[in-house]
Amino acid sequence: MSNKQFYLGPIKQLVTLRQVDDRGPISNNALETIKNAWLSIEDGKIKSILHELPAGVETDAIMQLQKEYVMLPSFIDAHTHICFSGSRSRDYAMRNAGISYLEIAKAGGGIWDTVTHTRGATQTELIDGILERASTLVEKGITTIEVKSGYGLSVKEELKMLRAINEANKTTKAELIPTCLAAHIKPKDFEGDHAAYLDVIIDELFPIIKEEKLTKRIDAFIEEEAFSAEVVDRYFKEAKAMGMEITVHADQFHPGGSAVAIQHGALSADHLEASTESEIEALANSDTVAMALPGASIGLGCAFTPGRKILDAGGILAIASDWNPGSAPMGDLLTQACILGTFEKLSNPEVLAGITKRAAKALKLNDRGSIEEGKLADLVLFEGNDYNEIFYLQGKKLPSMVFKNGKLIFNN
Repeated sequence: MSNKQFYLGPIKQLVTLRQVDDRGPISNNALETIKNAWLSIEDGKIKSILHELPAGVETDAIMQLQKEYVMLPSFIDAHTHICFSGSRSRDYAMRNAGISYLEIAKAGGGIWDTVTHTRGATQTELIDGILERASTLVEKGITTIEVKSGYGLSVKEELKMLRAINEANKTTKAELIPTCLAAHIKPKDFEGDHAAYLDVIIDELFPIIKEEKLTKRIDAFIEEEAFSAEVVDRYFKEAKAMGMEITVHADQFHPGGSAVAIQHGALSADHLEASTESEIEALANSDTVAMALPGASIGLGCAFTPGRKILDAGGILAIASDWNPGSAPMGDLLTQACILGTFEKLSNPEVLAGITKRAAKALKLNDRGSIEEGKLADLVLFEGNDYNEIFYLQGKKLPSMVFKNGKLIFNN
């Protein structure tokens, strides 16, 4: 039914988000909810929201819902690392035993452990892993998934990852948004310094990325053990000169990365666990989306992104899972977002906007994230009559149906 016009309903409670602002707080009573609604869907997009089924509609153009459902825009996971091979369960055990990050790395763990396993995997094996993880996310109501490279850390291996992401996107029921994170850490087997490594990426990898149209997004990890603000300056300028969008791993352990993101007009600054009042104010006065990654806070046992302060300052808060084999292995966006809401005192509408409309803004996707005329029919349905129950149960209430571009892709 995705190509021709059809009617979906009746929907006991439809939550549109079409009136939600991009930035700032959202009160509990600010969401538009429509009772007993119908959606008219055509060519994968929402044609109209109706209060009743029009008379004379042919039976084969009706998708009649037999139970009471709450309908939301489907979720968007705007920061993941689901292209990888291997496990870091040993890191997790060591970390919880009080062993430091540096000690774990010296013992053969850390990001380089995943790099070693990912380099040893074939492109086909990486594709299979992406598809399996994407399928899990679809079943949780997520239909748009950003996926980073960054475990290859050489021209050859980064290309393998980006090609795997693009190939997986041809098969998965979700939509994958590839991002190049070749500036994750300086690889151990690179003999030059950080600047020399980025020069190789700029001169040798960027042209192939552009030629093969592998991604429109470039990311970098700004941190003491990764890359400094000074060394990424040329990297980001060259990326923007090629027409790439910028996103930044920022303020995870030390502040400073969010300033780089704002300076380069990044779409988002992601992590922000170490952001102070000055970083919060700067983000709030910019168009850069503040991306909270509560999965990393849970995985590492560190502070959460100061989401309440960011919103109260007028910032744009999105929430993503950071699903990766090291710091955020859970990969459960809704559960993590609900936990963040509990600790940061975010309203349910703020959490919902963070994984839908505001997450779409972080990816510069204006065609999704809310239920309104002309937007993609990317929808998630939960059995029940009150969307608050979804957040109250903190991810334990699972979707009954998921639609992507008007097509039913999951039916529980």
